[in-house]
Amino acid sequence: MSNYALIIDYKYCTGCHTCEIACRKEKSFTIDEYGIKVTEQGPIKLGGKWMYDFVPIPSSLCDVCEDRINANKKPACVHHCLSACMTAVPVEKVSEIMADKGNKVVCFIP
Repeated sequence: MSNYALIIDYKYCTGCHTCEIACRKEKSFTIDEYGIKVTEQGPIKLGGKWMYDFVPIPSSLCDVCEDRINANKKPACVHHCLSACMTAVPVEKVSEIMADKGNKVVCFIP
């Protein structure tokens, strides 16, 4: 199996925290552990406009659900993401996909 990366398009994240819950349930993490955590930026006024963003951040416990990928399933966070802002892709395709998506996109490779 090739290594996989998690690509997150922040401009579509709604801050629902479903990725956190799905990850915690999938990996049986305690309340103090998480594979991904949604943080909030704002509200803050920048350049005359209000900004309020949600930022899902994978932790060092994230393995992009390697066991689910081996079973031809999506990682738990990707599968349950209500805004479909997350994608798991082979590492070899990361630069191609990120170039297509534009700004506010980040990549996490465990």
